[in-house]
Amino acid sequence: MRVVAGLVLGYAADRVLGDPRRFHPVAGFGRAAAALEARDHAPTRLRGAVHVAALVGAAAGTGVLLDRMVGPRSGRVLLTAAATWAVLGGRSLEREALTIRDQLAAGDLAAARRQVRNLVGRDPSTLSPDEVARATVESVAENGADALVAPLFWGAVAGVPGLLSYRAINTLDAMIGHRSPRYREFGWAAARLDDLANWLPARLTVLSTAIATGSTSGARHVLTVVARDAPAHPSPNAGPVEAAFAAALGVSLGGSNTYDGVVEDRGRLGDGPAVTVADLGLAVHLERSIGLISLGLIVVARGVVARRRSRRSRRAN
Repeated sequence: MRVVAGLVLGYAADRVLGDPRRFHPVAGFGRAAAALEARDHAPTRLRGAVHVAALVGAAAGTGVLLDRMVGPRSGRVLLTAAATWAVLGGRSLEREALTIRDQLAAGDLAAARRQVRNLVGRDPSTLSPDEVARATVESVAENGADALVAPLFWGAVAGVPGLLSYRAINTLDAMIGHRSPRYREFGWAAARLDDLANWLPARLTVLSTAIATGSTSGARHVLTVVARDAPAHPSPNAGPVEAAFAAALGVSLGGSNTYDGVVEDRGRLGDGPAVTVADLGLAVHLERSIGLISLGLIVVARGVVARRRSRRSRRAN
């Protein structure tokens, strides 16, 4: 129960406090990764794989060391809670989305274009207000899975080492998992490892989104849209998550985006009208519901596994 209690407390801390304002450990990891990259970068997959293995291994090792250093049960709960709070990003994601909503509602498109750069990798310089809104909703969907559901999932699977390892993987993907000339080969391992680490959490996010609709017909519609539209998206994880979001909100997502001057078609996700600024508040509310539902499912699953292990242990004795 230590892990479950720590995850719940860490989730609550993120809801109340958001990201740490100063000395954020993820930011510190990013600086260390950038410093290492300056020394070991080369345009090869092998060099990129070694870079990723070293950094993710260091994160996992730190988690194992911290877990062993903290002895009492209450101390381990607090350690898990602190690690969970440090790696979650749900509240901060919501703040960004609501800031963009307010900027668009006030007619300040230039500010909204600048703000949305905090969430997306696409070029926002020519986006219309509705296109900025679409980019924001897609980011809330994808980053909600990456920054909320996935850390909780890996925390439940592997405790503090799982939390730190996952955040290292996801951070490296954000830093170098691009198709730009510099990272096309060097960042390949980071991108593929992130795809692997997020495969199950993305499906959990889809399930939570279906449940969040609150009805059997709504859940069925979400799953139908995901099965039909997600394969058109180039990402094996963002596609299902964004398709589920589109279905739950009753809007359409996807389309053409520009990354580093390259236009990428992400397909049409959903059957509804295009996203507008009015949908941003609804998207944030949906993301909150998905996070809470996912946490509940994870806690229940962890409890079931623990009970089964306990029964096997008693039978063995």
